[in-house]
Amino acid sequence: MPGMTTTALTIDVLRGPQVLPQLDAVAALRMAVFAQWPYLYVGDAGYERDYLAAYAASPGSVFVLARTPAGEVVGASTGLPLLDDGPAFAAPFAAAGIDPAGVFYFGESVLLPAWRGQGVGHAFFDARQAHARTLGGFAMTAFCAVDRRADDPRRPPGHRDNDLFWAKRGYVRQPGMTLQLQWEELGQGNLRHDLTFWTRALEPGAPQRE
Repeated sequence: MPGMTTTALTIDVLRGPQVLPQLDAVAALRMAVFAQWPYLYVGDAGYERDYLAAYAASPGSVFVLARTPAGEVVGASTGLPLLDDGPAFAAPFAAAGIDPAGVFYFGESVLLPAWRGQGVGHAFFDARQAHARTLGGFAMTAFCAVDRRADDPRRPPGHRDNDLFWAKRGYVRQPGMTLQLQWEELGQGNLRHDLTFWTRALEPGAPQRE
């Protein structure tokens, strides 16, 4: 369904299989953004499409797309019930005594650099939190982010992490709630990476702009 407009972009909220016609565009966007710091991900179009198709197969999933007036997808954000993702994602919650069935998981938010700093990130969070509330039964929203050393020499000069933005949105990093994912890293080969979860209680009512 169509969503709000922010700056020159239209924010569209799609559910489950509604996103299928856009999978190739979202896959290309993921590869372009995740190739940069901090993920340094060497993507594969076939894997990307299969990954996104698995999300689209979840009836509770949501895809939030940012499009230009010409219809180009320049940003995308996803989410689905945690139990609809792989068991590796639910395991840290179960180990912490949190029922995975009550968690709505945010997969990623990717946005081309030219469109950042214009409120799109807030729109992505607002839309996904609203979707989780609409589904009902969720006490928490969560996502995970790759762990990188502060002194990693590959960190771009002047780079600002998203930690402050996430904290202002009410999310709290949960040290110890970590999973490992494997991907091809630029110049390093196929490596396992630690990703730590951030969580926030899903309060009832309208989403708030922090």
